[in-house]
Amino acid sequence: MTTPTVLLVEDEDSFVEALTLGLNREGFRVVVAQDGATALELFSEVKPDVILLDLMLPRISGIDVCREIRKQSTVPIIMVTAKSAEIDMVVGLEVGADDYITKPYRIREVVARLRALLRRAAMDHSGPAPTVGVRSLVVGDVALDSDEHLVTVSGEPVNLPLKEFELLHLLLSNVGRVLPRELLIDRVWGIDYVGDTKTLDVHIKRIRAKIEPDPSKPERIVTIRGLGYKYERPAPSMRA
Repeated sequence: MTTPTVLLVEDEDSFVEALTLGLNREGFRVVVAQDGATALELFSEVKPDVILLDLMLPRISGIDVCREIRKQSTVPIIMVTAKSAEIDMVVGLEVGADDYITKPYRIREVVARLRALLRRAAMDHSGPAPTVGVRSLVVGDVALDSDEHLVTVSGEPVNLPLKEFELLHLLLSNVGRVLPRELLIDRVWGIDYVGDTKTLDVHIKRIRAKIEPDPSKPERIVTIRGLGYKYERPAPSMRA
């Protein structure tokens, strides 16, 4: 088994030292960038398997680093935020981070998150999509093709990162059925996911922004309070 490479983007020396030591001990190769500009340079050179990205960085912020990386790659990204900065966590997820962790944290928790994302990434790139066996789906004017990783709304292509794509695939495959939050998290992030369930809500919000006529009043992906989410069956006039 090859040694997974972590791009650690962190400007505080104490965290860099502790994480490098701890991650090396757990079998990871660690490459360190202590500002956002260096992180983008090293990302192209190193091609890491996973990124641990602090939000507050010199030169280029973690948010902008994440946004730039997402333009070219679906590499797993864990955003690191301050404990009180929930708004920063939400923004991080909205620009494409897969998960987040707050400072202060334990090395054991970081390692668990990294390994969970790496296992999930390995599943995503081997064989059929993990959500369902159906590769092409059409519900109303929304069409999804797994083989081409393509989503269109009324014939117009919509860009969805991997986790958003998998969530929409699962919802479209079960149109009209309520899918519990726990099931959605297990199927898209894996049964060993140890992060906050708000991650699911942020991803749903991002999908709605791209496929709903009015994201503030969702008609396609609806919330079933206390249970989860459901993709509504389209009205007869909308059916393909």
